[in-house]
Amino acid sequence: MTIAAEWVQLAMAEGGVMPAWWARPAAGQAPRAAVVVLPEVFGVNAWVRSVAERLAQQGYAALAISTFWRTAPDLEAGYDAAGLALGREHRDQVIADQLKSDVAAAAAWMQQRHAADGLASKPLGCVGFCFGGHLAMLAATLPVMAASCDFYGARVSSDRPGGGLPTLMDLPQIPGRLWCFCGDQDPLMPPEEQQAIAQALQALPERGHRLITAAGAGHGYMCEARSDFAPAAAAAGWSAMLELFSEAL
Repeated sequence: MTIAAEWVQLAMAEGGVMPAWWARPAAGQAPRAAVVVLPEVFGVNAWVRSVAERLAQQGYAALAISTFWRTAPDLEAGYDAAGLALGREHRDQVIADQLKSDVAAAAAWMQQRHAADGLASKPLGCVGFCFGGHLAMLAATLPVMAASCDFYGARVSSDRPGGGLPTLMDLPQIPGRLWCFCGDQDPLMPPEEQQAIAQALQALPERGHRLITAAGAGHGYMCEARSDFAPAAAAAGWSAMLELFSEAL
């Protein structure tokens, strides 16, 4: 499918603008649905932009937003120790309620852009990776979200951006479906964290939530630019995400 992609600037209600990478089917092709993409701590870099573009090639309108727009709107850190340290510095300044407001603004922006295609009345999807995976669990609590994918979002059982009860405690508030993905060799998601996530998801069997564990995979296994990239696990994760979006959106 032919796509179009470009940087856009979303005017925010609190003032300022949020940069985002906007990918969608080219003119004349109505998108199937809309998806918000939440990046790793490294920012809206080339890989994150490629995720939005791959979703567009599958027929979705996808918006990869800068979750650090208040402190580092144009961050594109490298996949090295310095880049990780810089990303974590800005990660620690994110506040859960502000993030949810940002995602709601992104959702409204996409729905307005495609109102003529019927998206204004349709629910959305969300996918996030690394810290963005953690944020995807928060974003899943928004009423507009019908399907969310949290790829290796660490610390959801012990932390909440900005403080408060751990993000995992918000699970009963999620109106749609949440699929969580992680590698069984992920050092940032030890067995006790994975067990906590599994138990929390299993406590709500009627919601259709799932934990999908990739055997032999570490942290960041979906990303070709990272040392832990695992091609088979990444292909399976991408396929499962598309399956959920196809069913729920």
